Amino acid sequence: MAEPDHLVLAARDLDRGAAWLQDRLGVTLAQGGRHARMGTHNRLLHLGEGFYLELIAIDPQAPPPGRPRWFALDRQESLPADRPRLIHWVARSGDIVRDAAACIDAPGEILSMERGDYRWRISVPADSHLPGDGLVPTLIQWDVPFHPASRLPDAGCRLMKLEGFHPQPVRIRTALAALDLASRLDVHACAADEAPQLVAYIRTPGGLVELD
Repeated sequence: MAEPDHLVLAARDLDRGAAWLQDRLGVTLAQGGRHARMGTHNRLLHLGEGFYLELIAIDPQAPPPGRPRWFALDRQESLPADRPRLIHWVARSGDIVRDAAACIDAPGEILSMERGDYRWRISVPADSHLPGDGLVPTLIQWDVPFHPASRLPDAGCRLMKLEGFHPQPVRIRTALAALDLASRLDVHACAADEAPQLVAYIRTPGGLVELD
C-alpha cells in the first residue's frame, strides 16, 4: 500500500543542524527550500532510489503559519540544543485517501503543498503531533512525475536499517501492518518511562553511522 519515502530529522537551527549532520556523516547536504504554508525550510540527502533524508527547521524569516507547524516543530523544547534529532519518517502512497482511511489512528487532514515545481499531498494532524510518537509514518503522495531523491546528488549514503523503540510495541506494529509497512521498521519494547525513539543506521563513504 505504502512504501518508505524519507526520514525526518529536526533541528532548532537549520545551518547549525546541517553543520553537525555533515560532520557526522562526512558528506554535504543538498540545499532544499522553504515551505511557505508551514514556515519551515530544509536540507536534503539522497539515500537511494526513491528515498532521502530531510533535515528540517523553523524558518526564522517566514511569518507564523497561523496553525501548528508540521512534525511538532513548534515544540522546540523537545529538540536537543546542540544537534538535530531523528523524529519521524514519511511513507509514500499512490492513493493517500485510501491509505489514510486504512490507518489505525486518524492521520489528520490531507493538505496540498508546494515548493518550487514540487506538488504533493501530505497528512498533517490538526495539533501537529507525530503519529505513533514518531514511529508510525506520515503519508505523502507526490503529484508530480518526479521525486526529490531523483534530483539529489548521490553522496554514497544508504539507509541500512530503521529501528523503533516504544513502550507499546504491539500497537505500533499493528498500525504499521495496516499500511503494509511492518517489515520496514523493527519495533522493540522499551520501558514505560522511556521516551519512544527512532534509530537509523546509515552506510556512508566513511562507514556505518547511527542517527537517533
